[in-house]
Amino acid sequence: MHTDVLIVGAGVIGLACAERLSRLGHSVVVVEAHPSFGRETSSRNSEVIHSGIYYPTGSLKATLCVEGARLLYAWCEARGVAHSAVGKYIVATCVEEENALELVLSRAHRNGAPGVARVSGEALRRAEPNVRATAALWCPRTGIVDSHGFMESLASAARAAECMFAWRHSLVRADAVAGGYELALVGPSGDTERIASTAVVNAAGLHADEVAALPGIEVDEAGYRLTYVKGSYFRVTRRGLARHLIYPVPPAGLAGLGLHVTVDLAGELRIGPDVEVLGRRVQSYDVDAGSRGRFFAAASRYLGGFVEDDLTPDQSGIRPKLGTPGGAIRDFVIAEESARGLPGWVNLVGIESPGLTASLAIADRVVELLGR
Repeated sequence: MHTDVLIVGAGVIGLACAERLSRLGHSVVVVEAHPSFGRETSSRNSEVIHSGIYYPTGSLKATLCVEGARLLYAWCEARGVAHSAVGKYIVATCVEEENALELVLSRAHRNGAPGVARVSGEALRRAEPNVRATAALWCPRTGIVDSHGFMESLASAARAAECMFAWRHSLVRADAVAGGYELALVGPSGDTERIASTAVVNAAGLHADEVAALPGIEVDEAGYRLTYVKGSYFRVTRRGLARHLIYPVPPAGLAGLGLHVTVDLAGELRIGPDVEVLGRRVQSYDVDAGSRGRFFAAASRYLGGFVEDDLTPDQSGIRPKLGTPGGAIRDFVIAEESARGLPGWVNLVGIESPGLTASLAIADRVVELLGR
């Protein structure tokens, strides 16, 4: 069997790439180890549509987040995917944090994040009486989306354009040959199947560094080695505490965005995620109930009206972080590997937040790279 493009991974990035490429008339096969789409990072997150506020100006994370949010809102509105531009407050609780807030505002404007403006503590209290803050930023185009519904719409659109999905299949070998790649897949029966493809898109998420190594890339030399970082959430059982997303001033280094409060489409609140660097590459999604006090202490700095017993363990997710803990902040890797002797092989590595928001813009970038 031969295809124009083989995509590894049916998370939101792989699905977005599949929709874009198949709609352009390419034959596309998506290989996914799980029995359906979005079983890992793509479905275990805050479901926030980010505005592009936090990321270094000019980075892929900033540029593709701003563009991706515009595309995502348009997609959801055109296809009836549940979403809401609920808006977000980034709050300061002291003078030092107010100074940091100014830096966030300056970066938001440089990045082109729409409508971000400073509001007073009094204005914030009128909008959110339970929030404790001296000042805040208002981010009107930050929102939430039904991530499963979004992924289902991408998969449906790809299928309508004759994209094929190989569920319960894993890519185990990739050899560069004249005109493309010879690939070996292991299916659910354990048998090896072979497929030829002109191009390969590595959208394997937590496993993207392993897939990048298959055609011979030295992962550490390339800077593609991933670290697993777990983030857990607690649900707030008391309703009506907030109507918007509430974020603290982000900590230095952007290891995470701080324990923030998100509202879902049903109006319920969650607190999270925290940052737990995993020493091993294991996918354990248990939430430690003993962390409840830590979550309450962090969120109650800026949100009142609830007690620790109002928190119950919710879900967790694992982020594919590039590099080592405490090292330099890394941007997305979106690389067509002709320079490494692998024309038509595109690696998407370290696609964590804001990957969901940026997914359609990332897919457009992949189309551009393959078009070259």
